[in-house]
Amino acid sequence: MSDHPNPAIERAMHSVTAAVSRADADPTRPTFHFRPPAFWMNDPNGPIYHNGWFHLFYQHNPYGDEWGHMHWGHARSRDLVRWEHLPIALAPSLELGEEHVYSGCAWPNGDGEPRLFYTSVKSGPKESRPPNEQWAARPLDAELIVWEKHPANPILALATHGGPLFDREWRDPFIFAEAGRTFMVVGGDFDDVAGVALYEATDASLTRWHYCGLLVQTTKDKLPFYECPNFVKVDGKWILLTSPYREIEYMVGDFDVETLTFTVEQEGVLDPGFSHVPNFYASNILFDEAGRCILLGWVRGFANGRGWNGALALPRILTIGDDGHPHQQPIPELAQLRGALTDLGTHGLTGAGEVEYTGAAPSVEVQVALALGEGANVGLVLNGQTLVTYQGTEQNGQLNVAGTEVALPPNADGSLKLQIFIDRSVVELFANDGKVAVTRLIDTPTDRCRLTFYSRGSHCKVQTLRVWEMQSAWE
Repeated sequence: MSDHPNPAIERAMHSVTAAVSRADADPTRPTFHFRPPAFWMNDPNGPIYHNGWFHLFYQHNPYGDEWGHMHWGHARSRDLVRWEHLPIALAPSLELGEEHVYSGCAWPNGDGEPRLFYTSVKSGPKESRPPNEQWAARPLDAELIVWEKHPANPILALATHGGPLFDREWRDPFIFAEAGRTFMVVGGDFDDVAGVALYEATDASLTRWHYCGLLVQTTKDKLPFYECPNFVKVDGKWILLTSPYREIEYMVGDFDVETLTFTVEQEGVLDPGFSHVPNFYASNILFDEAGRCILLGWVRGFANGRGWNGALALPRILTIGDDGHPHQQPIPELAQLRGALTDLGTHGLTGAGEVEYTGAAPSVEVQVALALGEGANVGLVLNGQTLVTYQGTEQNGQLNVAGTEVALPPNADGSLKLQIFIDRSVVELFANDGKVAVTRLIDTPTDRCRLTFYSRGSHCKVQTLRVWEMQSAWE
């Protein structure tokens, strides 16, 4: 590791490097999900596709496996599957009274040069510290390795932003563009109002912004705060994602760029996976060269004390289905991590029928396609513990993923399709081509995967049952 020009980042990177061997030795650590070299990560920040690389930044504590000392970690990838760790991008400017570098986004300025936008949190007790500010950073090299805080900071301050006197927790900027105009949303609250504030850039430098009003708002008894707002146009519709201290919630509708009003048509929970906390949280979004909307999220809820904590959920393609609701499917590039395939073929199961698989790898991908009879009762057992169950009729169905229940009617033809990624302690399930996505953490022996697929009672035809051993995304 070469010396970094920022001594604070150099010190942080030495701390992380010293912890790598311990983190790598933990058998519960995911093998094909993104994670830092060691220690803590939470929100994905500033994802951007630039000059052939996907750049990912993320909330990172380089000094421990619990939350604290927020920096921006940094990695890049050609395909969103295999990643190269890069030097930490942003550290708190302690000499400026900055204690944390909170979440945000990346966006090119008028010259096409990427900028990072984040919430600057000052030092001191939460109740008395100065209010948050929105800051920017700019790269010092073409590879986007070394960054400096922008001399125009703060680009937004509560005293001058032109809107309500938001509480000091005003944060998490996210930028989008429409009709040749550039906008930013920021979560904020004041009095009894929780809202998503909307701003418009007044020039191409993206250092000056005009307050436009609240994109959405509610009362705090219904929702205390809209964390990590993302607002993007997908398949002709606009979708707002927020992380309101519970599972990520979505609103889908139309955005009138002339009146700057958002009309909501559909809303719900994006991923209901929950242990003692939401297991999929703090989303962020990027668009790739092909125009795909790539959804990223933080997998959370791991135990402390293992030298690492947190991972990135598998990148998902976000679309709006014919039903007007968001659909999520894992990027097909993940197939390059597939190893040995076991094709368990086609089976007709009646009564207490079972199909078993025993592999040598701790991480697998499972694809199941079923034709269900009336009153279906099927399930998947992992290493002796029930992982997935489904019970249904022709009109209704209930899916249970490691204790998280979600309503899921069978397809019109009575079929059910499941794609399940098991990566040691992380499970991500996608049902019926992404109509439902569930992320869960599990606690089960991880040296290998022993799977039993069962059907109880009603006749069930297994049309497809394939299991791939998954290779590590890391060298």
